[in-house]
Amino acid sequence: MVASTKPMAAAFSGLELLPTAVVVLDAGSLVRYANQAAADLLGVGVPALTGQRFPELFDESRKVEGMLEEALAAHWRYRAQTVGYARPGRERLPLSCMVAPIDAPGAALLAELRPIQEQLRQEREERLHDQQEATRELLRNLAHEIKNPLGGLRGSAQLLERELDRADLKEYTQVIIKEADRLQVLLDRLLTPRRAGRLAPVNIHEVLERVRSLVEAEFPRGVSVVRNYDPSVPDLKGDIEQLIQAVLNVVRNAAQALLSAAHGGSGGTIVLRTRSLRQVTLARQRHKLALELQVMDDGPGVPEDIRDRIFNPLVSGREGGSGIGLTLVQTYVQNHGGVVEFDSRPGKTVFTLLLPLV
Repeated sequence: MVASTKPMAAAFSGLELLPTAVVVLDAGSLVRYANQAAADLLGVGVPALTGQRFPELFDESRKVEGMLEEALAAHWRYRAQTVGYARPGRERLPLSCMVAPIDAPGAALLAELRPIQEQLRQEREERLHDQQEATRELLRNLAHEIKNPLGGLRGSAQLLERELDRADLKEYTQVIIKEADRLQVLLDRLLTPRRAGRLAPVNIHEVLERVRSLVEAEFPRGVSVVRNYDPSVPDLKGDIEQLIQAVLNVVRNAAQALLSAAHGGSGGTIVLRTRSLRQVTLARQRHKLALELQVMDDGPGVPEDIRDRIFNPLVSGREGGSGIGLTLVQTYVQNHGGVVEFDSRPGKTVFTLLLPLV
């Protein structure tokens, strides 16, 4: 039986003043005390936390167990870079955990927990930015190697067509010409994506309603689009056409995934969600207010083998896909000073567009 928590709470009452989540553990790794900040962070009450084994709160329980044992044995601070806390009904919460031995009756360790979503998001943003710059340079070099022979191929097909008398043979030259034109358009879209045009106040919910009507017309059966809007979100300054195209590409991908063979073609639900976030760093700039626009679906998820390359040109998880839809999404969002990221597993995929408001 766990001893009464009242003496422990009295002994560590000063920790209630801290904004940081702090948990006190005994030698058996049981939670003997947690301040209110820890309860708020983990989404459970203090009484529910007290008496639980601390390592079992996290996905990497063995890793946490080893960390605690090492801290007890060596009597030194040990920092775990990341531990994941699975909140019931919510997304996994990445945390940074600092553990220190303490000398107090019934207590052996003090653990400090800090959320690190912002740090992880900035690291992902920088990696994607560097990756995109390298990809653009590669494409520029590749384009020079492709354009000249592509033009020669098309021109030769046109000349050959003039020498042919049979209509059935001309069908083959038309295929060559049309495919050469299609490849030229693809190259142009990859190499010269439009910058944001004249910026004007844009109501993001008008954008979402336009996208919703387009998707419902394109996929009249099997796909349900649900709104989850925050009406208090203010207008943002943007190019409405680029914003519509960016959101449409994401929502259309979600609809196609819901109707794909990997999902049994059974359809599903897409949720369009908007919220305001305060004090957010986007593209290495701090903003007082930002828009969080999420497109969520209950489809099969992004294939594991392309998750690290999902925003790269010509990478597609769908047979017959061009692989430039998400590349353009990233470009258009970056044109507005924002970032795009995603989290995916079977049954739940969330694409998040973060755009500055102030």
